[in-house]
Formats: sequence, C-alpha cells, structure tokens
Amino acid sequence: MLTLVGCGMIACSGTRESTSMDGLFPANYRGSVPAVSGVAADTVIAKLPYRRFFADQTLCVLIDSAIVKNIDLQVALKNIDYARQTLDASKLGILPALNVKVDDIRNYSSDNGARKTPQEYIASLSASWEVDIWGKIRSKKKSELASYLKTHEAANAVRTRLVADVAEGYYNLQMLDAQLATSRKSLALADTTLKMIQIQYAAGQVNDLAVKQQEASKQSIAGSIPLIEQNIVVQENALSILCGRMPGPVLRSQSFFNAKVADNLPVGIPAAMLQNRPDVRAAELAVRGANADVDQAGAAFYPSLTVTAQGGVSALHASDWFLFPGSIFGMVQGTLLQPLFQRGQLKADYEKSTIKRDQAELAFKQAVLKAVAEVSDALVRLEKIKEQEVIAEGRVVTLKKAVSNAGMLFQSGMATYLEVIVVQNNELSAELNLADIRRQHLASMAELYRSLGGGWRQVL
Repeated sequence: MLTLVGCGMIACSGTRESTSMDGLFPANYRGSVPAVSGVAADTVIAKLPYRRFFADQTLCVLIDSAIVKNIDLQVALKNIDYARQTLDASKLGILPALNVKVDDIRNYSSDNGARKTPQEYIASLSASWEVDIWGKIRSKKKSELASYLKTHEAANAVRTRLVADVAEGYYNLQMLDAQLATSRKSLALADTTLKMIQIQYAAGQVNDLAVKQQEASKQSIAGSIPLIEQNIVVQENALSILCGRMPGPVLRSQSFFNAKVADNLPVGIPAAMLQNRPDVRAAELAVRGANADVDQAGAAFYPSLTVTAQGGVSALHASDWFLFPGSIFGMVQGTLLQPLFQRGQLKADYEKSTIKRDQAELAFKQAVLKAVAEVSDALVRLEKIKEQEVIAEGRVVTLKKAVSNAGMLFQSGMATYLEVIVVQNNELSAELNLADIRRQHLASMAELYRSLGGGWRQVL
C-alpha cells in the first residue's frame, strides 16, 4: 500500500521542465566563416522567404504551386487539423461535465402475496467536476499542446523539403536543357567535320578509316540525345507530381548559366536552429510533451477530488413535476479517491513515462547533431563545388579555342582528323561536365537553405 508521502516522493522525483541546452550547440558550423555580431536578421539565409532567396521567378511560381497542391503537404495539414481537435478537447478538461437524465423507476414489492408497483418519475441535471489539485489535467493539456505544435513543425518540415526538392528538380531540368543544346551543337559540328573529311577522302588526302571514325564519333553524340530527352520527360513528370498535378511539360527559364546564386549570405549560428529548423523544434516539443506526460503519470499517485452536484424534479406522476416546491430535489457531494493497490500499474506507467522522456531527450540531441552535420556538409560541398566550377569554366574556354584552332589547322593540312575528333569530344565532355557542376552549385545552395531550416516562412 502506498502512502501519500510515498506517492509524493515518486511523483516528484525525476520530473523536470525541459532538457538542458548547455553545450549542445557549437559556436559555429564547421566549414563556415565565424559568425559576425550585428548581422541583420533579414540577411540570414534561413529567415529568407523562398521568394527572396530564389531569384528565378519561374521557379518561385512552381514552388507556389507545390505549396498549395502537394499531396504530402496536404496530408501534413490534415494532421494539424486532427491534432487541433484533441487540443481543443483537452482545454475543456478543467470544466465540469454536465448530463441530463430522465428516469422512470418502478419498485416491485410483495405484501401478503399482493404485488405493488409504485412508480416514480425523475428528471435531473447533474454536474461532475474533478478538482485539478495536483495538476494532472494541466499536464495533459501541456502534453496535447506540445503534440499539436509538433504537427505544425512536421508540416513546416515538409515545406522546407518540398521547396528544396522543387528547386533541385528545376535545376536538373535546366542542366538537361543545357546538355541537350550542347549535344545538338556538337552533333552539328561533328556533321560539318564529317563532310570535310569526306571531301578530303574523295580527293585522296585521307583514307576510309578517317571517314569511319568520324561517322562513329557523330553517331556517339547522336545516341546521347534521345537519352537526354528521355531524362527531361522523366524529370518533368517528377516535378509535376511534386506540384500536385498530372505529369506534363514544365515551364522554365533558359538562363541556366546566367542564374544568380545567393551564396554569400550569412548562415547564422547553430543555436538559431531552435527557431529555424522544424525537425529540431519538433524534437524539442517532444521533450516538453514527454515532461508533461511524466507530471501527469506522477499526479495519478495522489488522491483525486471530484465534486458532484445534482438537481431536478421527482414525482409519482410526470404531470406533478411542476408542483413546486414539493417535486424539487437537490444534492451536492464530494468524493475523495486515493489509489491504494493497482497491481503496480501506476508505478509502471510512471516509469514508462520517464523512459519515454529520456528517449525524447536523446532524440532531440540526435536531431541537433544531424542538423548541424547537414549544414556543415552543405557548406563544405558548396565551397568545393564553387572551386570546381571555376576550373570547369576555364577548361571549356580553353577547349573552345582548341576546337576552333583544330578546324583551321585541319583545313590547312597542319592537323590530322584524329586531333580534330579528340578536341571536339573533349569540348563536348567539358561542356556537359560544366552544366552538371553548375547544377550542383545551384542545388547545393537549395540544400543549404533547407538544412538551415529555410523555406517554410511565407514572410520575413
């Protein structure tokens, strides 16, 4: 049997308001420039609405469509509505419960074998109110509030992921467009070179091998074009689904290599993730909800006080209900219920709630570690891709000049057809590679934006 003192010791031991944040966040992200004090809030990447972060208005229109029509996001919003109903119900938990009842009571008795069946008609209104002395109802309300807010953060997390996915798909489409245009130009150039070699073959300046090798090079380039066109259709279909519509063409701008990239904005400090990144905020709310559950389980050890009031009318005939005051009755009572022996269920519930709280704290710490690592990875990836892009751009410029020079040297007989073919293939490869690196640059900025928690804010 548990005493009240014992109950209090068990209920109060181990509960705490929230997990400690001390030492959880580093001062700066690995791979970032040290944070500068006094940075304007409207320049930190995570706090920028996507319409300010992405300069391409065509992309912003696509994101607008996805935010409104994406199926996954609509499901997340329905989860918010569902959780709101539970929260609204918990807010009313401190109010009394009211019931209206009408009874027709028949009492059977026997007097020397004669049955009597007197009737009584009762109409009553009763109210029952549990006094929240130990905070059990308040703790339940806190837990439901945390669960409700978690659904909001889950929806925000879907938004941030959705914005990044749409941007990445859009940039992938632009890369494929650039690669398709490059391949078609290379195919036209290879065809021109083939005609030149055929003329030289007719004049006896080169052998048949030169013609066959150039034809094979042209066919190789031509064979890559259907694959690129296929990938374009597949990517358009994927983007259409993200935007919640049937697969079809996707409008996009053609300024792939002229697109502005806002890659010099400050990333802020890791501790700001508690305000910016939805999954970290959701993990913190889970800790708060778990603490409230511990408090609720602890309060179950204490006695519960319930006040019940009942009033109404009672008469042998229903028509006599209105004979006041004879038919009126009323009653008020208080009930104090102290759990004594529940087969260990209360203690088990309390211990399980503390275990769940510890799990929530560990999940919160894991979410922080994952978030900081994702930002660090994105920063390093972005920096290295920028270096690769500079090198790739220089290589393309060099090879373009080499192709032009090789063509003139070949016409003057100072270069072989093999040198022309090699240079043309190298230029095609360099331009395709540059388009892919450019896509990675833009996609890395979108991923950094997501990893910092950007994209769910509609306005600053």
